[in-house]
Amino acid sequence: MYDLVLLNGNVNFGDSSKSKKLNIGITGEKISYIGTDTINGKESIDSTGYEVTPGFIDLHTHSDLSFIVDPDADSKLVQGVTFELMGNCGMSFSAPLSKDNKYQLQERLNRYGINKEMDWNNFDDWLTEIENNTPSINVAAQIGHGNLRSYVMGMEARQANPDELNKMKDEIQKACDQGVLGFSTGLWYAPGSYSSAEEIIELAKIANRNNILYSSHIRSESDDSSGLFPAHAEAIEIARRTGVRVQISHVKSVGPKFWGRGYELIEGIEKARNEGLDVAGDQYPYYWSSTPISGCMFPRWSLEGGREKTLLRMKDSDIREKIKNETTNFINRFHGAQGCVLADYPEDTNLEGLDLIEISKIKNTTPEESVMQLYEKSEGSFILHSMEEEDVNEIAKYKYMCVASDGNSLKADGPLSSGKPHPRSYGTNTRFIEQFVSNNKIVSFEEAIFRMTSYPAERLSLKKRGKIALNFFADINIFKINEIKENATYVSPHQYSEGMKTVIVNGQISVINGKKVKGRHGKVIRSFSD
Repeated sequence: MYDLVLLNGNVNFGDSSKSKKLNIGITGEKISYIGTDTINGKESIDSTGYEVTPGFIDLHTHSDLSFIVDPDADSKLVQGVTFELMGNCGMSFSAPLSKDNKYQLQERLNRYGINKEMDWNNFDDWLTEIENNTPSINVAAQIGHGNLRSYVMGMEARQANPDELNKMKDEIQKACDQGVLGFSTGLWYAPGSYSSAEEIIELAKIANRNNILYSSHIRSESDDSSGLFPAHAEAIEIARRTGVRVQISHVKSVGPKFWGRGYELIEGIEKARNEGLDVAGDQYPYYWSSTPISGCMFPRWSLEGGREKTLLRMKDSDIREKIKNETTNFINRFHGAQGCVLADYPEDTNLEGLDLIEISKIKNTTPEESVMQLYEKSEGSFILHSMEEEDVNEIAKYKYMCVASDGNSLKADGPLSSGKPHPRSYGTNTRFIEQFVSNNKIVSFEEAIFRMTSYPAERLSLKKRGKIALNFFADINIFKINEIKENATYVSPHQYSEGMKTVIVNGQISVINGKKVKGRHGKVIRSFSD
């Protein structure tokens, strides 16, 4: 007798093969039977008329603090996500920690009203902290280049010297030994933007040696820094030079100079793959993006040395005007000031949900000066109308494009319900099925499941997750396609998705009829076989 049986469901294996009406038996954490025989279990779920798929894998998240703040961070779980990869865009802000970036981490915790002693400074201790809380879903970590660089050399805008480069290599190796499954860069953000391609190549060699994924928020997604297409080419060149698996993060084309040219990014990836390079991408299915105030509104030279030095520069009226001139260019990339909506601002939550036109009227000044005044009081984040529907849809068609949120695991109540974050944290996978599969028929259902399950598992080299197969971990979703519904909006983002009949994590029922049940069954994943 099995612990749990799923009967008569339309089983989608996750690998794009044809679905079949089958029974599934689960023993402990793993799938122990798949077939047409009559089977019995201590508990059974009648799946007649329902799709049965692997749990969704979100390759691009920023949930590094979510499960420290609240282990029931379940905005992803309720929509069928059973596995997250954290630490993207070079931002593994929980490790490694020095005195300086420990202070920055405490600031992040303060935003949630959490007074917690951070008695860790490396990945092993931080992952153990999450493990001891038991997360609601499976989580794995990456070491972020931005955090790594600031740990070794602060926020200095210069190339790393040989000793510093060797120290960064050593830290990546230590992180791999402690269980990270990826190395990420945020080359648009400071301090990652201060690095050379040569530096990233040397570090990516260590990633390749350990068979971990290299994920990159590339150096530009528009007409700043190197420019979109050279930045895209740099990521591909890193694959060419090192052999590392390259995951180009949240593939997009931003700003009027690049709207309508998303297909060229796909052509670049396809040429690289035809060359034999292991390059792919991920995408969230929205036309608006989200990023911190400093990341989207300030030129990189103004951020050298960290926040305090930036604030000192802003006291100089000439420098302040120079910063604002560049801020104008950023705003124009986002469909103007109306396309810049303040999402998270703990200093004054009344401003959350307002665009820069509305904020500038309140402050009786220009949108650019409003940005300066916001940042002077606190870091926060904007939601930005940065993309065009044509490009998002074109990129969504590509078979080697994983569906990934670029969001966090959140919760509709408690500390994780603060602000007006991007709805992608509550609705990415739901939206992809509802809008891109059911309504607009941009992608077939089978391909969508492949790009949410076995393909991201393959990118991450997970050996026992992402498919419905014998001896694989039983991370499973049961639902009807036409019942999947996104409820989160930009105005009211803290709303759970609907439609999941059942979500199973490591063999345990975690969601019934769209509601999380008591108990948490996720694990911290530290090896490709976990």
